[in-house]
Amino acid sequence: MKTTLFLILCLTSCLCFSQTDSDNHENMNKYLLHGKLTAKEGHAEELANILIEASQLVSTAKGCKLYVVSKDENEPNSVYVTEIWERKEDHDNSLKDEEIRALIMKAMPVIDGQPEKGQELKLLGGTEL
Repeated sequence: MKTTLFLILCLTSCLCFSQTDSDNHENMNKYLLHGKLTAKEGHAEELANILIEASQLVSTAKGCKLYVVSKDENEPNSVYVTEIWERKEDHDNSLKDEEIRALIMKAMPVIDGQPEKGQELKLLGGTEL
């Protein structure tokens, strides 16, 4: 399922926007993180709401270009997050924010097990970021 979602994202990006070589070079330096969090039974909506709250906080963070929360209807306890940042350092610095850290602590009790490390993907191109 992860592979299918990734391919759909890639194909959609390729079909939607044609970029110049300089645009592609600029995007290749960006940091893209895609991850899946599994909520404890019956807590997926609560987890999604916490992550959506996080998206509102990071929307003004330095370097944040995209932070979206999504769900696969076939996996009722899973919540996905896709982030694009100008630089990895911008993402890492966002995790030092006290409000973000408070949301992480709020989310931990509803996550089933230890969160998996997200996929760090190389951004090749797509719609204007």
